[in-house]
Amino acid sequence: MASGDSVEEIALLAPYKMGKLQLSHRVVLAPLTRCRALNGLPNHAHVEYYSQRATPGGLLITEGTHISSTAGGFPNVPGIYTEEQVQAWKKVTEAVHAKGAIIFCQLWHVGRASHPAYQPGGAAPISSTNKPISSKWKVILPDGTETDYLPPKSLSTSEILELVEIYKQTALNAIRAGFDGVELHGAHGYLLDQFLKDSINDRTDEYGGSIENRCRFLMQVVNAVVSAVGAEKTALRISPAIDFNDAMDSDPLSLGLGIVERLNKFQGAIGAKLAYLHVTQPRLHGAVGKGDGSELVRELRRAYQGTFITSGGFTRDSGNEAVAQGDADLIAYGRLFISNPDLVKRFKLNAPLNEYNRDTFYTPDPVVGYTDYPFLSHEHSYSAAAAAVPS
Repeated sequence: MASGDSVEEIALLAPYKMGKLQLSHRVVLAPLTRCRALNGLPNHAHVEYYSQRATPGGLLITEGTHISSTAGGFPNVPGIYTEEQVQAWKKVTEAVHAKGAIIFCQLWHVGRASHPAYQPGGAAPISSTNKPISSKWKVILPDGTETDYLPPKSLSTSEILELVEIYKQTALNAIRAGFDGVELHGAHGYLLDQFLKDSINDRTDEYGGSIENRCRFLMQVVNAVVSAVGAEKTALRISPAIDFNDAMDSDPLSLGLGIVERLNKFQGAIGAKLAYLHVTQPRLHGAVGKGDGSELVRELRRAYQGTFITSGGFTRDSGNEAVAQGDADLIAYGRLFISNPDLVKRFKLNAPLNEYNRDTFYTPDPVVGYTDYPFLSHEHSYSAAAAAVPS
């Protein structure tokens, strides 16, 4: 690439058609918990944060967004289950759409990764099991202190079906709020993943035991949400090989392929594809079970019949390589997008990146570490030798 503002033509920056949505590049804002929603409401800071990262034809995925009053386990996380929350999110989606971007809302229930401090009436959190997360992991309380997780309440069959309806209703809420679609958070040891992983799910009913049974709740949610908002507005995130929050599986590849098999069959039955499948690639934790994490993700990519997003510590070069080699259609970036609101432009110019500050990832300040990272100076040009800060 020549010096100046010329743009190198790379696979990561090529356009892509995702169902009916035309993307101008393959760089996606990953869902990132940022803890800036005081009283569970998105505010002016969210409007600025998301619009800063919006580009014409770019895809943004919001932070995990609570589907009910029982869904929380972190301080200052937004919800989308009340009318006030829906109206607050409208300001965000309007600002993003004004920039020509596309935005999906990640629907989140943390399940047992919570504490009575977050639950109505101080009740126990809910899960597939009554086993708590081990003391290896800590829950952050509303006052910012940390403590051990407590035993959750194992959901009854009727309560599971009630949650399916809650997912459906919040998906409808998201569309009313102006979102282009929803991503179901089925990863990282949260509620849906607590049914999928055999180290957590110890049920003996139709929701436990075999992969078929452990996928049942997930597929019921997928079915309900698709019936409400359409397949092209429904996406799913999974992490078969991530052990976060004790979410280990004895055979993550078989689990991942089992999920993909059911998604493919479902898509065939309805004659439509989901918006995308988003799979987290192990970055620091490593893979659990057969093979390394990247190979497991490749196998899922080869098996899934639809748009495939992956995330997990990618740089400009490694993300471009993944797209060029066919390992993914789109690459979701987290920490690099936190510190570089104009990440897409920097990737286009191969410009240096701002370093991120971990200390401000989850602080409630509406500006510091949230909307105050600098944009690329228009007065400077960068050569092809400019190196990106490693992710």
